[in-house]
Amino acid sequence: MPTLRDIKRRIKAVQSTSKITKAMKMVAAAKFRKAQQRMFEMRPYADRMNSILSSLAAGAEGEAHPLLAVRPRKKVEVLVLTSDRGLCGAFNTNILKAAANHTAKLQKEGFELNISSVGRKARDYYKRRNISLHKTWTGISGRIGYANAQEIAAEIIENYTNETVDEVVLIYNEFKSVVAQKIVVTRLLPLAPIEAGEETLPVFNFIYEPSKEEIFSSLLPKNVEIQIFRALLESQASEEAARMASMENATKAANDMIDSLTLQFNKARQAAITKELMDIVGGVEALKG
Repeated sequence: MPTLRDIKRRIKAVQSTSKITKAMKMVAAAKFRKAQQRMFEMRPYADRMNSILSSLAAGAEGEAHPLLAVRPRKKVEVLVLTSDRGLCGAFNTNILKAAANHTAKLQKEGFELNISSVGRKARDYYKRRNISLHKTWTGISGRIGYANAQEIAAEIIENYTNETVDEVVLIYNEFKSVVAQKIVVTRLLPLAPIEAGEETLPVFNFIYEPSKEEIFSSLLPKNVEIQIFRALLESQASEEAARMASMENATKAANDMIDSLTLQFNKARQAAITKELMDIVGGVEALKG
């Protein structure tokens, strides 16, 4: 049976935890607003650029640029985006579970795999399972810049153009709302053939100026960078939203625990007072006798 001092000590410890989680929620909210703004500003640009290149690529031959070449799939590179830090609920768990399911499916189909990762959580996850990573990038959560996307894209483009891999798949959390994120598994390379969708421009017989080769050489690598940058921003916004929700839940749980411990403390104190009164009454009765 815990003493009054033990219960009081626990209440103070939980109160300190509650203050920390509340402060972390406020910090995450400030970071989330900035990340959300950057992500919303990037979305239409990335979607439109991909739509235009989809239409251009649909009317071009694979020889127009190495990134348009479609080869028989033998080796697939999977790029998994996670965070560097935890305390964000199931954000990392969900993405790593989806990545594990997708890589298992590819292996079952007989493909060789290269797994690359962004974020310490993915790196540590594969390290614990003795799975070697082809490339890993860490330390960019919370300070994502376009240079990070360029660095990742350069590595991926080099592997694809050198025919080290035949396909590149990107797995990340897409932001939907503060309480919901959608796991996206999308093909990053090859860029052709790209299936037409509602947002894709109709295929025309384009006139290229200055030349088809120069346009593709400039725009196709840029599009890879843009799509990776967009995924990084989506993942960042999703991470901070998940952290906000997680810290809010932790604060509520701490407050509930404080209420429960306070009730326990009051009951124990009342029992102690009652016991003392009974001892006093018993002593008085003994003196009377």
